[in-house]
Amino acid sequence: MKIITTTDELQSFCEEAAQYAYVTVDTEFLRERTYYSKLCLIQLAFAGDGEEDAVLVDPLAEGLALDPLYDLFRNEAVVKVFHAARQDLEIFWVDAGVFPKPLFDTQVAAMVCGFGEQVGYETLVRKIAKQSLDKSSRFTDWSRRPLSGAQKTYALADVTHLRRIYEFLAKELEKSGRSHWVAEELKVLTDPATYDIRPEEAWRRVKTRTSSGKFLAVVRELAAFREDHAQRNNVPRNRVFKDDALVELASTKPRTASDLGGSRLLLREARKGAIAEGILESVTKGINCPAEKHPKPDRSREKIQVNPALADLLRVLLKAKTESAGVAAKLIAPSADLDAIAAGERDVPALTGWRYEVFGEDALRLCEGKIALAAKGQSVKVVKLTDE
Repeated sequence: MKIITTTDELQSFCEEAAQYAYVTVDTEFLRERTYYSKLCLIQLAFAGDGEEDAVLVDPLAEGLALDPLYDLFRNEAVVKVFHAARQDLEIFWVDAGVFPKPLFDTQVAAMVCGFGEQVGYETLVRKIAKQSLDKSSRFTDWSRRPLSGAQKTYALADVTHLRRIYEFLAKELEKSGRSHWVAEELKVLTDPATYDIRPEEAWRRVKTRTSSGKFLAVVRELAAFREDHAQRNNVPRNRVFKDDALVELASTKPRTASDLGGSRLLLREARKGAIAEGILESVTKGINCPAEKHPKPDRSREKIQVNPALADLLRVLLKAKTESAGVAAKLIAPSADLDAIAAGERDVPALTGWRYEVFGEDALRLCEGKIALAAKGQSVKVVKLTDE
């Protein structure tokens, strides 16, 4: 199997791949010790039957530039096929500000085609390609060189079987007329906002039991400092300090380095130097924040008045519709969205786009009393009640 280690070799492969309708792509990376993923390997394959049409690209090779690959990503005559693409796309966006277009994600397509929720690559290989995968190299250190034969075989299988899976799913979508469903789902993956983690909004991910504005102001400043420090130093945010330590700091509000020494949960490294200074500055800033600028928790879900009977009926309708359409239920509407619809909210994803076709239109009719549900054997059918 070929391993590309020079820019010229990558250029040659990408020029050849550009002659085909699609190219399959996967990556191997590490993220345990860094904030941003460390790209360790790229796997590529164009339409063909064997391993000779697939290569491994070593981004750690000295002097290798990924520009030819990014040019291929920009070539809209070639479909770029991934499985569960989000983390892969984040790597390329952070590195070069580029998204592969047009994009096809076999995990999303498989959910639309009735393979269940968050279906794994191994499952699709078994069900569609009729092959099995050796997963023994899944959790190896991909940054170490040289790569073992088992690692190479494992990595290459992630793009060679993907060709068969893509071709099968693309045909199924064409037959069912659902290609636009997948296209709608993939828009979020190629939206820069999906990967824009703003430090000032990081506090929203911290779980607290207190909704006091003064308390949340300190939480906001601590979370913003942690996120900014982690990004600038490319370290995991938990290596700065963990959520439980953040909440403890927001509660105790240390004002001096001596106060930090009394923390039960703060890492030793965080009690001195730049992190300690950042913590103390953040606490002071949070304490001094005027009341009108205190963060406000999202209470929108608390205020909705859910009709529990209607919510239950919507769940029955969703189950009937998704079984009939062969689509994963959670892809259309999670439980919280059903409750929101039952409470009268209409700005809900399930009521837009292709979801409206499958479920949303009848969901609104059910809410308006225009249809009812009736059991028929093992199934549920929609019964029209009034003229529309």
